[in-house]
Amino acid sequence: MESEILFPIATIFGLLMLSAFFSGSETALTAVSEARMHKLESDGDAKAARVNFLIRDRERLIGAILLGNNLVNILASVLAGGVFVSLFGDSLMATAVATGVMTALVLIFAEVTPKSAAIARPDGFAMMVAPIMRWVVFIFAPITHVVQIIVRAFLKIFGVDISEDSNVFSAHDELRGAVDLHHSEGRVDKEARDLLRGALELDDLRVEEIMIHRKSIEMLDIENNNEKIIQQALKSSHTRLPLFREAPDNIIGILHAKDLLRALWDADGNPEEIDFSEIARIPYFVPETTTLQEQLDAFKIKQEHFALVVDEYGALMGLVTMEDILEEIVGEIEDEYDSPVQGVRPQPDGSLAVDGDVTIRDLNRAMDWNLPDDEAVTIAGLVIHEAQSIPEVGQIFSFHDYRFKILRRRRNQITAIRVSPIVQDS
Repeated sequence: MESEILFPIATIFGLLMLSAFFSGSETALTAVSEARMHKLESDGDAKAARVNFLIRDRERLIGAILLGNNLVNILASVLAGGVFVSLFGDSLMATAVATGVMTALVLIFAEVTPKSAAIARPDGFAMMVAPIMRWVVFIFAPITHVVQIIVRAFLKIFGVDISEDSNVFSAHDELRGAVDLHHSEGRVDKEARDLLRGALELDDLRVEEIMIHRKSIEMLDIENNNEKIIQQALKSSHTRLPLFREAPDNIIGILHAKDLLRALWDADGNPEEIDFSEIARIPYFVPETTTLQEQLDAFKIKQEHFALVVDEYGALMGLVTMEDILEEIVGEIEDEYDSPVQGVRPQPDGSLAVDGDVTIRDLNRAMDWNLPDDEAVTIAGLVIHEAQSIPEVGQIFSFHDYRFKILRRRRNQITAIRVSPIVQDS
């Protein structure tokens, strides 16, 4: 009688160990870092290559693990029932005790313990179990294939598509989510987060969102006398200045400071001998819908650093430079001619006095805020969009957990706003 009980008990504990193996493998192989495994495989790590082979088809992998786990758990429960029937007889007591004991054993030793160990070291655990799991997946492949067909057909009844090309999230979305998550956990600092997000968002931003508006462009009228043009060019902090004739929309060329200095040298310093139409460079026009990634690629191909932005009718909207795009990645780049004040002035009460033409993206990046930039580019545009009107000086608005007070207005343009976060009562 004793031997008849000992063998099933030993078998039950063996099955519980297998269940723990399957549970830990499931957790490790679903939590493993694909990026790290890819790097290790590239470095020649055979164990990482096995892990990558398994996780390429997660549906098949999970199917094999669940099949094996359910088989051993059910078999262990059946054997436990037989053991307790032999001890207590065929009664409700035997069934209740067997259920309680197996539930505790499976929960503690076959589920929580192995999964806790796997989630603590998912990469190492995954590489350790991968060689065995490859054989498990291979052996159960015919059954899991049938299960996959049944599951997909059943889910389609409810409109759920789990095919490989049904993923609504792009790789960029996943990377952005990972960066934000690690930043919220304190493992990535703000500067690194901004840099990574800036690089990932180049495809989502258009040049119209970061361009210098036409009202802020320094231009030179070619019909002015040469001495005045040179004086304006030398006073400017920019090395490239658009030249226009008759109207600012009629850009005929771009004057580069180096070309101007070279022409002055050749003319022995005589401004009247310079022909600006000859030394001006051909203007480079781009549509306002061009993405930053497309424009960055175009700058590199054309070896340009400066482009004029036009709308669908060819009207001048603004200009964008290579530096503007790079600043979306690395943050503000200041040189000896840049103003240290970029339109955002902290106030003693903790609020900010913000120029109306400051972009929402720049303000969010500088203050680590989350003001929406889907409907407007500038902070003034956001207020106008939310107010559905052009506010008067002194008006106060509250939205998106921030308070906005209009400080200055010029005609229909809001030129200064006081912005402060609304403190939420705990």
